[in-house]
Amino acid sequence: MDWKLELIVVPVSDVDRAKTFYLDNVGFNLIVDHSAGEDFRVVQVVPPGSACAIAIMKNLDAPGSVKGLHLVVPDIDAARKELVARGTEVSEIYHFVEGQQKPGHDPGRGDYNSFLDFSDPDGNSWLVQEVGRTGG
Repeated sequence: MDWKLELIVVPVSDVDRAKTFYLDNVGFNLIVDHSAGEDFRVVQVVPPGSACAIAIMKNLDAPGSVKGLHLVVPDIDAARKELVARGTEVSEIYHFVEGQQKPGHDPGRGDYNSFLDFSDPDGNSWLVQEVGRTGG
């Protein structure tokens, strides 16, 4: 039995603002923007290359409550550069030593060891990890 994660709901206070952020500032692709009346709207976006989509849903009781969603990229420097160029407020690259966050790349540039993070306008947080780096 395969169990595939296909959709994660991200609660936001303003669907239009979140949609603009994820499309323009992060570079996700729009899958659907569907309304069924004034009180129901589904917006789904997907990170390029991902099989799992994100549903941006208005939820005034819990906007910003999703923390630590992970994105994996082969080149964290290129990912950071792209996010910054798109106007996203993003952390510097960091790694961990004995559980303590340290500035800069993991010295060995090992998979899952170099990170950066950013948040959407409601405070839902994302962690970006470098995995599968080629070269250098």
